Amino acid sequence: MRLAEGGAARVFTISHRPPAHEGWLELLVHGLTFDLVGLAPATGAPPPEVAHRYGFGDGAAPAGEAIWLRPGAHLSGGENLLPVVRAAAALAAELADLPAVAGVCWHPARTMVEPGWFRRSVGDWLAGGAFPALGLAALARDADGTVRSEGLAFFTGQELRLEAPGGSDSSRSGKIAARLIHILVEDGAVLSGVDFQGPDGERLRAEPADNGRVLRVWQDG
Repeated sequence: MRLAEGGAARVFTISHRPPAHEGWLELLVHGLTFDLVGLAPATGAPPPEVAHRYGFGDGAAPAGEAIWLRPGAHLSGGENLLPVVRAAAALAAELADLPAVAGVCWHPARTMVEPGWFRRSVGDWLAGGAFPALGLAALARDADGTVRSEGLAFFTGQELRLEAPGGSDSSRSGKIAARLIHILVEDGAVLSGVDFQGPDGERLRAEPADNGRVLRVWQDG
């Protein structure tokens, strides 16, 4: 962990260093602690389940040994609170700068993100930009053009279902979905019907479905 020890600009410090054979460190960022587990010489962490890959271009996502970053025991039950997620994301973005890191996985959305992509998207969000909808969440497209989120429920208790706006324009529907995910993460779940404005001024209608577990959205007019 020379990266953590050698640069004053780093956002984290090592707050607890057990014997090396235990294979973990406690890291402190913004007053919160996280455990980094699966370090050598101990056995690596179990490989995560990955369903969505971002930033790797046409090449296959890399394989390798897993190291897990998880909230410390004092954060139990608060893993999905935005201050905790922001601290974890800032810490993960710093760790993604290590030369041996081949990908960053976010378990609630089953994503794997290219390290540079992760650092840029998280950095933009932490600086006041858009939430990383392709990274800390994921988007999948059905055959009929419907766009579904995965991982949004970690923040809001709801997943998004955007019903084929503008036919088969996947770029446009993805842009709308990403905007809505940003709003929902910031404002919370939608409990009754509400209207949104899309990124190009389109009028969108949103209503909870499936006992509130899904937010159904369609273009209204």
